[in-house]
Amino acid sequence: MEAQKQVQSGDRTEAARAFAIEAARLAANTRCHEVAVLDVRGICPVADFFVIASGTSARQMRTVIDELQELGDARSYSPMARSGYEGETWMLLDCVDVLVHVFNDMSRRYYDLDGLWGDAKRVQWQETAAAV
Repeated sequence: MEAQKQVQSGDRTEAARAFAIEAARLAANTRCHEVAVLDVRGICPVADFFVIASGTSARQMRTVIDELQELGDARSYSPMARSGYEGETWMLLDCVDVLVHVFNDMSRRYYDLDGLWGDAKRVQWQETAAAV
């Protein structure tokens, strides 16, 4: 029974990691920059992965959040909540195991989640070019 729980937990973690990577790619393809995926397992009690991105404008940030919400719904990671949607500085999409933060540039530097969670492992999310 315990082994089965560990396998299910591992499967859930891999699914969350895959969703975080897919979310990062969507954000990058929707004109976000400085996109990062942090593995916060073991150091954050509320999530396994953070996706952090900088948007270009409030309108663009809302578009990214909307598209990420659609992606979450399609991948069984429907957001439990979202915050800051009507604002212009920081928008959050809470997909339970994955938290997506979309900032404007000034707020990204001010809150410095990358530095605050500096102990977290960075997850490689960009597709690498195939060897020729």
